[in-house]
Amino acid sequence: DGIIYVLLTGIAWRHLPRELGCGSGVTCWRRLNAWQQAGVWSGMHQVILKRLRKTGVLNLYRAIVDSSSVRAVKGGNHWAEPHGSREKGSKHHLLVDAGGIPLVVGLSGANVPDVLTLEYLVSNLPHIGGRRGKPAHKPNRLHADKGYASKKNRRFLVKIGVKCRIARKGIDSAEHLGRHRWVVERTIAWFHRFKRLRTRYERNPETHMAFMLLAAALICWRQVTGKGL
Repeated sequence: DGIIYVLLTGIAWRHLPRELGCGSGVTCWRRLNAWQQAGVWSGMHQVILKRLRKTGVLNLYRAIVDSSSVRAVKGGNHWAEPHGSREKGSKHHLLVDAGGIPLVVGLSGANVPDVLTLEYLVSNLPHIGGRRGKPAHKPNRLHADKGYASKKNRRFLVKIGVKCRIARKGIDSAEHLGRHRWVVERTIAWFHRFKRLRTRYERNPETHMAFMLLAAALICWRQVTGKGL
């Protein structure tokens, strides 16, 4: 409860109210990192994805990738100064299903081009069970904007049997692309409702990734309960 409270409100660990009965902020911080190292957050996310597939909510016919930049006020690994800005920054990377359910999250420096992250996102899609037959581990189609366009990415998707729907520079219009990309932009907005993710305060990238995975699990759980976000 203390970890979720910090994720939602964005307060410093030392300001975690004792009256919540969650122990000290230091204890919650230690649990967050210990459970990240033990794979608890990623495991919880995958369990909920399995339940969503079992109930028919998960739609892997189409997947979409995108990223968003956030300030990284304390530096640390996976941050850089964005071009033309003095602010230190990081990037959140997302792979979502056709309905915007987060499948894979990633973190990089703000100066890392999106084109270099597509293979990582798709390759890290977990094997999702929940139905008879083989677990699902790739979408039928992948949509992405022009920032992901490269021959290497297209060859990679063809190799693993995923139909490529990456916008072609100077050919595909943003209006046509937006028919499918709006769902990932909505998911990014869901992530930014967690105030701890609007600005990166953690020097250790694994700590920030723990928050991202927990947020992904909570967003997925809202889909299970039907409450949305």
